[in-house]
Amino acid sequence: MLEEKILNDFKEAMKAKDSVRVSTLSFLRAALSYAALEKKKKNLDDVEVAAVIQKLIKQRQDSIAQFTAGGRTDLAEKETKELAILKEYLPAQLSEEEINSIIETVIAELGASSLKDMGRVMKEVTTRTAGRADGKLISDLVRKKLTG
Repeated sequence: MLEEKILNDFKEAMKAKDSVRVSTLSFLRAALSYAALEKKKKNLDDVEVAAVIQKLIKQRQDSIAQFTAGGRTDLAEKETKELAILKEYLPAQLSEEEINSIIETVIAELGASSLKDMGRVMKEVTTRTAGRADGKLISDLVRKKLTG
């Protein structure tokens, strides 16, 4: 399980005295515990863990953009290192071509023809990509397919 791998990597990072990895994985473990508590579960499955990691990655990307715009390159670099560590735990991301193929299949299956169907298409595509694609990218591609 992904959660066990994170715990083992956390222990290894502590032994190696890798402070950035320790703090990042500690924060991730806390977020996973909070998510499990929210869902009233002892452990999360890999899909739920990936969703938590995606959320943390999105936060890091937003922070990097804001720190860079504010001229705080030191903080942006720290966030970039944390982002790289978090990305290690996600499944391999789908290419744009693979996402487009899934979108086309879903549109055909649902008989979607306009932006009114975007919600239904997004729901199904998001389920099929399950943490292997960025939500904003999916949204942009679905919008382009339904309008074009």
